[in-house]
Amino acid sequence: MRLIINGETVDSAAATLADVLAELGKGDAKVATSVNEMFVPKPARAAHALDDGDRIEIVAPRQGG
Repeated sequence: MRLIINGETVDSAAATLADVLAELGKGDAKVATSVNEMFVPKPARAAHALDDGDRIEIVAPRQGG
């Protein structure tokens, strides 16, 4: 299916949000996620099914000063 991840179109075989994070090498990373502008908490990622055209945002915390 085709997903839009952080503004870029990506072809993916992932069925869930947790699967797409694993595909991207971010399965264990501390990140915040949203699908179609709705926040998805970490415990819900494995059960959050994806549909063709979903817009996913993955944000990692940054430190700075």
